[in-house]
Amino acid sequence: MRIVICAKEVLDPDAVNNYVLAGNLTIGADGKTPEVAAIPRLINGFDEQAVEAALRIRDAGVDCNITVVSIGQDLKSLLKHCAALGADETVAIDADTATLDGKVTANILAAYIKSSGGADLILCGRQASDDDQGVVPPLLGEKLGMPIAPIARAIEVEGSTLRVTRATPDGDEQVEGATPAVVTISNELGDPRFPTAKAKMAARKKKPVNIAVADLGLSEEELTPGTVLVRQFVPEVQGNCEFLEGSPEEVARLLVEKLRADSVI
Repeated sequence: MRIVICAKEVLDPDAVNNYVLAGNLTIGADGKTPEVAAIPRLINGFDEQAVEAALRIRDAGVDCNITVVSIGQDLKSLLKHCAALGADETVAIDADTATLDGKVTANILAAYIKSSGGADLILCGRQASDDDQGVVPPLLGEKLGMPIAPIARAIEVEGSTLRVTRATPDGDEQVEGATPAVVTISNELGDPRFPTAKAKMAARKKKPVNIAVADLGLSEEELTPGTVLVRQFVPEVQGNCEFLEGSPEEVARLLVEKLRADSVI
C-alpha cells in the first residue's frame, strides 16, 4: 500500500500571534508579504498529524510505503523531520508558493502522484495554519477522481477497505469505502509522536527527491492561479474596558443593567 502525505511548510503560528499581539508584525512594501525573517518555519500542525495517522496505520500491521511530498523552496528541515518520524521517501517540488493558489497547488500535487505511480491513500491536514482555507484536499480528490473523507480523527485499513472516524459538530461519524481515497486529518487524532535521536541521525543521510514543476507536464492553464492575492494587512486590535466600582451587590446590579442595555441578556 502506498500512502502519500501532502505537507506544507508554514510560519510558526505561535510566533506569528506573539508578533501580532506585540504590534511587531509588518507587511512589506509590496503590500502582500509579511516581514517575517525572525519567525521560524515548520511543518503545518495538521499535516504533521497526517504523518502520525500514516504511522499508526503501519503500527497496526499494514504493509505500506509512506511518502511525504511538499511544495516550496528550501524544504530540507521539514522533510528531514518527516524522515525522522518514519517516512520512507520525501519529495520536494520546487516552486514559489507565493505565486500559487489552491487550484494550482492541487494540480501540481495530482501531477506528481500520477507520475510517481499513484497512491492507495492520500493524507492531508484538514487545513493549513497560515491561510485556513482547506481547499487543496477536495480539489486534489476531484483531480484524481478519488472520494474524500474530511476531518478524520481515526483511520483503519483492512485490505482495500478504509474506515474513517470523522469528528463532526454532532459527534463522531464513521464512514467506510474502498481505496484509493483522500482523507484529511484533524487535531482530534491526538498529539503526533516525537522522533528519536537515533531517527534524527538516520534522517540526515536520507536525501529527498527533488522535482521541478516544469517536469510534471502541466499546461499553462493548469499553472495559472484562479485567485490572486491583492493585499495582505494586519488588522488593528482594539479593546475597551470599563471597570465597575462598588460593593459586590452594586457591581452585579450595574453589570446586569449594562448587559441588558446592550441586548446581551
